[in-house]
Amino acid sequence: MKNLIAGNWKLNPTNQKEAKEIFDEIKAGIKNATAEVVVCPPFVYLALRSFSEGGFALGAQNLFWEEKGAFTGEISGAMLKDIGAEYVIIGHSERRKYFSETDEIINQKIKKALDAGLKIIFCVGETEEEKTGGKREEVLQRQIQEGLKDVLDIDNINVAYEPVWAIGTGNNCSVEETKESIEFIRKFVKKDTRVLYGGSVKSENSGVYIKEAGSNGLLVGGASLDGKEFIKIIQSAE
Repeated sequence: MKNLIAGNWKLNPTNQKEAKEIFDEIKAGIKNATAEVVVCPPFVYLALRSFSEGGFALGAQNLFWEEKGAFTGEISGAMLKDIGAEYVIIGHSERRKYFSETDEIINQKIKKALDAGLKIIFCVGETEEEKTGGKREEVLQRQIQEGLKDVLDIDNINVAYEPVWAIGTGNNCSVEETKESIEFIRKFVKKDTRVLYGGSVKSENSGVYIKEAGSNGLLVGGASLDGKEFIKIIQSAE
């Protein structure tokens, strides 16, 4: 099973020129990579993949739970698949926080993504308050069980453990805590399900989350916007 390294660009960059430069940097440095690599840019840059063919998969950061209809501003799984996306991120903490996405909504999105033939990076993780309150395992169990309720196609699901308090803060989750959480998550998924780590990942710490914490890859945020830095992270997974 290959490790999976996914780059989540979030709401960046602000123009096509920069997006293409990052795509091209990744393409140039990825030639001998043994890990599977996914790049998840904003929707408007998905088509730029045609300028950077080869070496990595394309992913989206979100989708809607209906295929078509009167849903202004939304993107369907069928649209993503048609434009060439292979993956989609679902359940990211920023979607849960800023867009009030519940476990039920996330479950609907997962089912619709699978119906469209997309592979999923399903994000779970506790907040600082939940961590200090001793509710980490309770939260992870609920998010996984509710998010995957009645989901049959588990083979196309990857789970990303992203402690909310570590995302974009520079406060890395310790190797010991990460290992404990990954082992706990594995109780609720198939034996061969890839479990990734995400949360302030950079090249200086990326290797330990795979080699010591037992993750099957990484979900990388801000560091994936620097092509050379992202390549270093990919190389650390080998």
